[in-house]
Amino acid sequence: MFTLPDVSDPMFRLVCLPTALGEAPARWAMLSEGELALLPGEGGLDEVAELAHRLDLVSIELLRGEASAAAQEDTVITFAGSLPLVWVAAGFSDRARGWAERRGPMTLLVEAAGPLSADELRRVERFVATLGRQSE
Repeated sequence: MFTLPDVSDPMFRLVCLPTALGEAPARWAMLSEGELALLPGEGGLDEVAELAHRLDLVSIELLRGEASAAAQEDTVITFAGSLPLVWVAAGFSDRARGWAERRGPMTLLVEAAGPLSADELRRVERFVATLGRQSE
């Protein structure tokens, strides 16, 4: 009988467009501790498949696209649930910033219109490392 391996709950969630991870290292180890969900990008499924191959991921979650920026923010907020969130976007509304502020250190908003820079990738890694230390 085939049984699925025991998979622990993710420590955090990461939401971004596929292009945001364009400079992330192949097999970015940090992703093994969290749950990645992509927002719909202009490159469609080809862009998602390319990223999955480069990061050596068999599957990637996609968040549904919404008709307005406010509705898209609501979808990301709902997806975050009670887990810490890394949210990468070109910009954030005052409402989204207020939500993140109320969550305190559980949320990292990263403004980036394109691929995350090496400094931004390290910032995400530091955030995840801090979460790991807090859970010990």
